[in-house]
Amino acid sequence: MAEIDRLAEYVTRRDFSRTGEPGRGTRRKSRKDKLSFVVQKHDASRLHYDFRLEWGGTLLSWAVTRGPSDDPREKRLAVRTEDHPLDYAGFEGTIPKDQYGGGTVMVWDRGTWEPVGDPEQGLSEGKLKFCLKGERMNGGWALVRMRGRKGERRENWLLIKERDGMAGDEADHLTGTFETSVKTGRLLDAIEQDGKPKRTGSKSGSSSGKMPKFRKPELATLYDAVPEGEGWIHETKFDGYRCIAAVGKGGPRFFTRSGQDWTDKYQALADAFDALEGESLLLDGEIMAADVPKNGSAFSALQAALHDGAPLLYYVFDILEHNGRSLTDCPLLERKAVLEEALAPLDLEEGKVRVSAWVEGNGGDILEKICKAGGEGIVSKKADAPYRHSRTKSWRKVKCGKRQEFVIGGYSPSSKRGRAFASLLLGQYADDGRLCYRGRAGTGFSADELDRLGGKLKSLSRKTAPFEDVPGAIARDAAWVTPKLVAEIEFAELTAEGHVRHGAYLGLRGDKEAEEVTPENETRSDATVKGIIITHPDRELFAKAGVSKLDIARHYGLVGERMVEICGVRPVSLLRCPAGIEGECFFQKHAGKGFPDELTRIAIAEKDGETGEYLYASGPEGYVAAAQMGTIEFHGWAARADRLERPDRMVFDLDPDEKLGFAETKQAAFDLKSLLSDIGLEAYAMVTGGKGVHLVVPLRRTVGWDTLKSFAKTLAHLMAEREPDRFTATMSKEKRKGRIFIDWLRNERGATAILPYSVRARPGAPVATPVTWDELKELKSAAAFGLKDMAERLGQEEPALAVKPQTLGKAVIDKLERRVG
Repeated sequence: MAEIDRLAEYVTRRDFSRTGEPGRGTRRKSRKDKLSFVVQKHDASRLHYDFRLEWGGTLLSWAVTRGPSDDPREKRLAVRTEDHPLDYAGFEGTIPKDQYGGGTVMVWDRGTWEPVGDPEQGLSEGKLKFCLKGERMNGGWALVRMRGRKGERRENWLLIKERDGMAGDEADHLTGTFETSVKTGRLLDAIEQDGKPKRTGSKSGSSSGKMPKFRKPELATLYDAVPEGEGWIHETKFDGYRCIAAVGKGGPRFFTRSGQDWTDKYQALADAFDALEGESLLLDGEIMAADVPKNGSAFSALQAALHDGAPLLYYVFDILEHNGRSLTDCPLLERKAVLEEALAPLDLEEGKVRVSAWVEGNGGDILEKICKAGGEGIVSKKADAPYRHSRTKSWRKVKCGKRQEFVIGGYSPSSKRGRAFASLLLGQYADDGRLCYRGRAGTGFSADELDRLGGKLKSLSRKTAPFEDVPGAIARDAAWVTPKLVAEIEFAELTAEGHVRHGAYLGLRGDKEAEEVTPENETRSDATVKGIIITHPDRELFAKAGVSKLDIARHYGLVGERMVEICGVRPVSLLRCPAGIEGECFFQKHAGKGFPDELTRIAIAEKDGETGEYLYASGPEGYVAAAQMGTIEFHGWAARADRLERPDRMVFDLDPDEKLGFAETKQAAFDLKSLLSDIGLEAYAMVTGGKGVHLVVPLRRTVGWDTLKSFAKTLAHLMAEREPDRFTATMSKEKRKGRIFIDWLRNERGATAILPYSVRARPGAPVATPVTWDELKELKSAAAFGLKDMAERLGQEEPALAVKPQTLGKAVIDKLERRVG
């Protein structure tokens, strides 16, 4: 049977005398041990990202229309395209416009991939799972084929991020954060012109006044409070129109945040940058009216200024490009310094261009002053953050009052003669594209605005309601309009149904498309514990107990110092449950990409001869930083990081069969304590927060792993042989029935045991807690302690520190051997 030519379609579609794309190339088999992947940003007739996996000697290819997202909730459409040759993975350049796929191609990400299961079976069944190790995309992913429709020539798939340690929670984080080539460091514009990236912002390395292209602005996330702590700067939230200004040859051009060219509307600013002849700048700022009436609305003043051709001001707060150099990867404060220098030739005090003032720290006080003065609010920005072309949490806005944008879908007629309408019927678009009714606005209109707006509404008249859910009493008399107009509305509050109460009209937003208008939900401010920002602080990790992510972080902030006192600095494995204990939980012993600096990395040789990168916490900040990543449990080695081959503790885990009560486990703990005492060793007890009890023997670091493991094994088997009806020293489920397993396996190299004061991922959020032997007698459960008990316990004498390190020497070993004898 003839071999299928998987590149036939690729070759047929291209004229290689006209395109620089690679030809068929060398036919070689893929190496199953090291498969490559590449993602190419492709600015063709429509911008998309080509996702390619090496398999079977070619690159399997999908066109991802909106680009990959590391948020597992996002399912990105990926259209299967023709296979490409392996050499295509390195292609970066421009395909002529009249050729297939005409446009600029950037190598946006690259690395290796590893299939989960059989890839051929996954492709056949329509569910291909894999792990990526790239410069930008990492962790588990899946491609899932959608059910096809009749007549469709292409297969539609969905590219979905798995819920793991590499997952994010911002839909466009990847595509908004990374805009340059991983191969050359260039932007798409530079690739298109086949230019090299500029190394400096000086005029000698400039683009000689070349007009920059529009780039999407960074958008702030709405929060309920100003962020606390260092590292934030604060600016006034302007009540105008967002504007990206491109300065270069031919005069400035002004763009709305969606990319509409509004240069003609801002004629009042046409000469604003005349003093910057020969410069090339891309700026971000806000257009405001130059004259705002006392006690008047700045937004309404801007509407009037645009209508009357009155003077305007441009408040600049960021710079994206300077003389051909992209600044978006630079920290904010560095961009601010470049901005001040670039605009220095302008009159920034009295001219049409102003630099927005900012302050560092004291955000709460500044917000209070702005609100008292009748301002709109404050925007807080991370001082060290790069500029990203998406909505981010590095920029946070807090408003003095409640106001949002709404689409006008109709109006209630007025009974008053001469009045065009009584109130506007408002809506916002849901994620599924439906226009949902959001209430009414009946105040805030001047007589002129009533007439002007009334005329616009009549021109958009239609017979049917654009909403699906308008209350009957309102719909009965309503007049409907095609939803094209966007209004800024101030209101007292939103009802439980999401409807505005006491809505007041502020003006139309000509810079927004109706389809862009969605509900702006206020995010609760992230909390800070030990200087670590805790995102999604309200996320319930223990839903039934009402224990949140913030509660867990605060716990480790409280007990972290004690954990270091007891355990020192030792490698730990993490049990992470990012979605809570009822979601997916997973162990992680190796450091991952993007792990916080508060968790220290240590290279450790493993059994297979490879070196693994492990983690340890040297202070409470490390434990809190891990909790921010969804960590609930910490399991530690029996050795500290500075002398890994010399263990410093011996742990026996008494693990009872499910049928046994806690009384039997307690008695076993006292029996083991007695045996240890007989051979010269003292242990402290720790209830694990589960079913069992740990006996921990602190040791001087004098013996190696083989000695420790042999000793622990011998002692456990001795107890099991003495009372085989009560104890077992083997893991076999059959042998554990009705018995207590004396788990001695925690005492070998690389094995771990739960750390003192670690929360357990069990109902109620119990805490593994060291106890005195007298306390143990009275306890009814190994899960007797919870988060609320910790403050009191930390004020008491610590049982784990009352037992001093002992030597596992010849005398102790001999005593054990005589009992075995």
